[in-house]
Amino acid sequence: MLTLVLTVATAILLAASTLGRVPIHQWWARACEFPRLQIASLAALCLVLSAFADADARLWLMLANALVVAAQLYRILPYTRLTPITVNPTDPDGDESRCVTLLVANVLTPNRQASKLIEQIHEHKPDVVLTLESDDWWQEQLDPALDEGWPHSVKIPLDNLYGMHLYSRLPLPEAEVKWLIQDDIPSIHSWLELPDGGRIRFYALHPRPPAPSESETSLWRDGELLLVGQMIHRDPKPTLAAGDLNDVAWSRSTRMFCRVSHMMDPRRGRGMFSTFHAQYPFLRWPLDHIFVSEHFTLTHMRRLKSIGSDHFPIMATLCLQPSRKDEHDAPEADGDDREDAAETIREAREESQD
Repeated sequence: MLTLVLTVATAILLAASTLGRVPIHQWWARACEFPRLQIASLAALCLVLSAFADADARLWLMLANALVVAAQLYRILPYTRLTPITVNPTDPDGDESRCVTLLVANVLTPNRQASKLIEQIHEHKPDVVLTLESDDWWQEQLDPALDEGWPHSVKIPLDNLYGMHLYSRLPLPEAEVKWLIQDDIPSIHSWLELPDGGRIRFYALHPRPPAPSESETSLWRDGELLLVGQMIHRDPKPTLAAGDLNDVAWSRSTRMFCRVSHMMDPRRGRGMFSTFHAQYPFLRWPLDHIFVSEHFTLTHMRRLKSIGSDHFPIMATLCLQPSRKDEHDAPEADGDDREDAAETIREAREESQD
C-alpha cells in the first residue's frame, strides 16, 4: 500500500515540476510555479519514505523524488541566505535624504480591519504607501489618517479587486494612471522627488492573475509585466517597481521581467519574505514585490504584521547610490528574451481585445 501511495504522489510531484518548466501560458501550468517550497518538502518526505517501499520500486522512487527536490531547490535557493545577495547593503554613513522607505499592502477589498494597517503606517512612517485592492470604503478610512502626513497621492478606488492608492511624503510629479493591457486593470506611473531635487521613476502594478475565476492564461499578467519592463529598459533612470504581481519571485515570467527591465530583486540572498497566504502558514509564497534598478542599495526589508488581509504588507528602505551601481550584476536580456517579450505583449493585447 505504501509503495502505491508513494508512486502516485511521486508521479504528481514529477508532473508539477515538469509543468512549471514548460513555456506555456495556461493557468494550470503557471500555477505549478507557485508552491515550489511545498513541492520540494513533499518530495523530500517521499524520498525518506521510499526507503520503506517495495524493493523493486525503491530505487526509482528515491531517484525521482531526489530529482524533484533538486529541481525545486534550484529555483528556491536564490531566495534564501544560502546564496549571495543581489542588491548590496547601504553604506552606514550614507546620505539618508536619498533613501526611500516603501510600504506595499494588498488590503483585500472586503477586509474591514483598516486600523491594523493605519497603525503600522504610523509606527513605521514610510515615505511611500501603496495599497492594492483598495476601494471607496478603504479610501474613506485611509484619507483622514494619511492625507496630512502623506499629502501627495494618486487614488483609484475600484470595486473589482484592482483599485490602488498611492500616498507619499515625497512629491509625485507627472503622476499618471495607465491601463496598459486591459481597461479595468490600472497601474500608476510617477516620479518620486527627493528633498535634494533628485528623481526616482516609480511604477505601481497589480496585474490580473492566471486563475479559473480570473483568466484562463497568464498572458494578461505576463504582458503587463513585460510591457513595463520594456518601458524601464528604454528609459534607464533610477527606478522602483512595486505591487502584487500575482506571480512568485522565482517564476519564469518574473525572472524574464527582471532581465527585460534590467531590474533586481532585493529578496535574492536575503529570504523569501512570503506575503501570501497570511492565514495559511504552509501555503505561502512571495507574491508582493519591490524591484530596484542598479542605482539602489538596500538598508532593510521586512514583512510586516497581519492586517486582516490574505496578504502581509511588505516594506523596504532603499537608498539612491548611483556611484555604486557598478557593484551590482543586474540581469540582462538577450535577443531571444526580447523577442519572447514582444510576442507575449502582442498576444496579451490580442487576448484583451477578444
